[in-house]
Amino acid sequence: MRVLLGGGSGFVGSALTQLLRSRGHGVTLVSRQGGQDRITWEELSHSGLPLCDAVVNLAGENVLNPFRRWDDAFCREVFNSRIETTKTLAKAIAEAQQPPRAWVVVTGVGYYRPSPTAEYTEDSSGGDFDFFSRLVSSWEAAALIPGSPTRGVVVRSGVVLGRGGGAISQMIWPFRLGLGGPMGSGLQPFPWIHIQDLAGIVCHALESESLRGILNGVSPSSSTTSNGTFAHELAAALGRPALLPVPAWVVRAVFGAERASMLLEGQRVVPKRTLESGYKFLFPELSGALKDIVA
Repeated sequence: MRVLLGGGSGFVGSALTQLLRSRGHGVTLVSRQGGQDRITWEELSHSGLPLCDAVVNLAGENVLNPFRRWDDAFCREVFNSRIETTKTLAKAIAEAQQPPRAWVVVTGVGYYRPSPTAEYTEDSSGGDFDFFSRLVSSWEAAALIPGSPTRGVVVRSGVVLGRGGGAISQMIWPFRLGLGGPMGSGLQPFPWIHIQDLAGIVCHALESESLRGILNGVSPSSSTTSNGTFAHELAAALGRPALLPVPAWVVRAVFGAERASMLLEGQRVVPKRTLESGYKFLFPELSGALKDIVA
């Protein structure tokens, strides 16, 4: 297939590009800068969708960037970087003379209400109780193309674990120094996925002609993983102790109360439809995923 990929130069986009090309697909990135196998967002807006078989959007400002203060300006940037890019691609698909066969958007499990006990599948409700749930609802609404022949899939991703970026890159050095530990109580659910599996699910969605609708992008064992379990497994993979919990007030001071809720609360999410669709996880268990990442 010829795949047009928004946000393809980032952490997940780089992994997905590598996987798609290894499977014989061609990839064109939509980014701020043009170049070989790239077009800019401005070109897309003015010239329309280039001829392609599938479109994927991964674009979005890093919500947990510790160097950005959680203020109104950053909230707007987080919102617009997801909603506006999705709207731009959806509009281009709707107006294309030869629409692509598939359209995949990666959103987040923030759609589901945090709870220590509730378990969520793709059919569970959510989406209207805080900033992040409303963000995901607006994001997914922006991806809708009524009456389009293009098959649509939304992948709600958990915390993405992998080498060289994502959550691990922000945690690895304290843990290497033996200074890592759970955040807050450590009892909150920790919905996670290995980056190779997130890329794999997107690729699976593109290649499965009958697949459409919502898929949960979390590992099968993440519904039983707590933040404390993650901290101890990461420390064990590094051969270090995990003795120093990070108090909730420190997390709130660094990230702001609203953003800290992503770290201090969590959702038990099950990839029910993802498994039923035939996707086989490369890293279903946390210990194996972390050993692969820190090896």
